[in-house]
Amino acid sequence: MCLYKTNITAIGEEVSDLLEGGVLILYEDGAPAELAEVSVLHKVQEQSDQAPTAGSTLKIGAIEVGVTAIGETAWSKVQDIGHVVINFNGADEAMRPGEICAGEVDPAIIRAELQSGKVIELVA
Repeated sequence: MCLYKTNITAIGEEVSDLLEGGVLILYEDGAPAELAEVSVLHKVQEQSDQAPTAGSTLKIGAIEVGVTAIGETAWSKVQDIGHVVINFNGADEAMRPGEICAGEVDPAIIRAELQSGKVIELVA
């Protein structure tokens, strides 16, 4: 079941640097310039009221990786302002309330999939 589906519209110039640390920030189109430069901007296509849980799947283009933890405010931020921090650290507990943790993925593989028009999905 699709919980969230969004299309990438732009990639900020500092996204690559953050990916080296395993972090990807998403903001919906219209984010202020200082946030856009560190974020992947996107336009939401589908959104469920049901929140993802550990065991859900995060898809970025051809990448599929398991969600390992969800911070307590992460889903409400996604729903309200299209913002989330994805940490590819495989942690079983989110260190920050607005964070979604996923399995480890080589930053170069993620970088290759981050292109305008590609789809990001969360599936139960």
